[in-house]
Amino acid sequence: MPQGFWTTAYIAAVVAINWLFVVVPMVPVLGTMFPPVMLIVGFVFVFRDFAQREIGHWVIIAMLVAGGISYFMSAPIVAVASVTAFLISEAIDWAVYTFTRKSLSQRILYSSLIAVPVDTVVFLQMVGFFDWTAVALVSAAKMPGALLFWAVLRNRENAEVAV
Repeated sequence: MPQGFWTTAYIAAVVAINWLFVVVPMVPVLGTMFPPVMLIVGFVFVFRDFAQREIGHWVIIAMLVAGGISYFMSAPIVAVASVTAFLISEAIDWAVYTFTRKSLSQRILYSSLIAVPVDTVVFLQMVGFFDWTAVALVSAAKMPGALLFWAVLRNRENAEVAV
């Protein structure tokens, strides 16, 4: 990949998802309102992981850039909630990457398993859609992207070990 690819993908994904959160209507699911855009949010966490590998902790600047663009392209409350939730999940991600010496696939899995529910609670609380059913649904909706990347990377790592 060209230098900056993942950082650009991360910024673009954050902006797109924040915009989609505003324009795509919520749907009722299991007695709560569910934002369908959350089905693709899990990829943002993976893009962040790759962007962090690309630019280190400067990924926080990329997140702030994405938040600034989102502020003008989506609702300001969504942009602020997104930046706040991502800052918190970035701190979790940083801790996983810094204190574990696991493979990339395991770090992506662990950081997603921890950061996704925390990010979800913060975001939904700040935009006024918090309830535990929504947290469970949104967290579950975010995980397939992370699980897909985890599986692909794990298979690559296993193939490299076998060689």
